[in-house]
Amino acid sequence: MDTVPGVPPAGEDPSTPTGNDDGRARLRADCANCFGLCCVALPFTASADFAVTKKAGEPCVNLRADFRCGIHAHLRRRGFPDARRSTASGGQKVSRITFDGQNWRPAPRDVRRRMFEVFPAVRQLHELLWYITEALELPPARCLHDDLSHALDGIERLTFGPPEALAGLRIGTLRDEVNVLLLRASELSRAAVPGGRRNLHGADLIGARLGGGPAGANLRGAYLIAADLTDADCGRPT
Repeated sequence: MDTVPGVPPAGEDPSTPTGNDDGRARLRADCANCFGLCCVALPFTASADFAVTKKAGEPCVNLRADFRCGIHAHLRRRGFPDARRSTASGGQKVSRITFDGQNWRPAPRDVRRRMFEVFPAVRQLHELLWYITEALELPPARCLHDDLSHALDGIERLTFGPPEALAGLRIGTLRDEVNVLLLRASELSRAAVPGGRRNLHGADLIGARLGGGPAGANLRGAYLIAADLTDADCGRPT
C-alpha cells in the first residue's frame, strides 16, 4: 500500500466528529464545509439521470455563488436525479485540509486544476474507507479485523497527503489490494447465513421477483434492474 511520509496518523482530522460517532460520520458528505467540488470537478453526460453534459472542472449550471444548489428541492423534477447521489464524501477534506480552506473560484488556474485532480482521488479513498468500516462491523469477519484495521489506517493516512501525492496515487492498485479483504469478509459473512453460499455473481435478475430471499447470496455484479426486492432479507448476519 502506498504511504505518504510526514502526514498525521489516522484520527487527527480536526473535522472528525467526536462523541457518538458510528465510525462513518466523518466519511459522509459535508456540503457546508465544501466549495461545491462535486458540482465542479466531476464530469456528467446528458442522460435520464443528469439533464445536461458537463465537463470535469466545469461548474454545474445550477451551482450558485454561495456554492449551494439552485434547484436542490426539485432535482428529480428538473431532470437531475443523479446529482443527489453524486454528492461526494471527501470534498470537505480537500477544501478545508488539503487546500487549507482555499476557495477554487479565485484560486490561480494551476491551483484550481490541482484541486479538481485531487478531489476524485480523495472521493475514492473515502469510498474505500466506508467499505472497510462496514466490513469491520461484520461479526463473522472478526478474523480479518487486524488486516482491515491496518488497511483503514493506511488509507486514512493517505487522505492527509499533499496535493501532489494524492494526485499521483495508484487508486486502482489500492482498490485491488483492499478488494481481496472485502471479498473475504463478504464470503465469511454470507457463509454465516443459511443458504449464504448461493452464488448469483453476474446473474441476470432483471425483473426478477426476489421476495423472501436471497438471504446471504452473492449478488456481486448481478443485473438487478427492475428486480422486485419486496420482503427480501438483505440484513447482516449477527
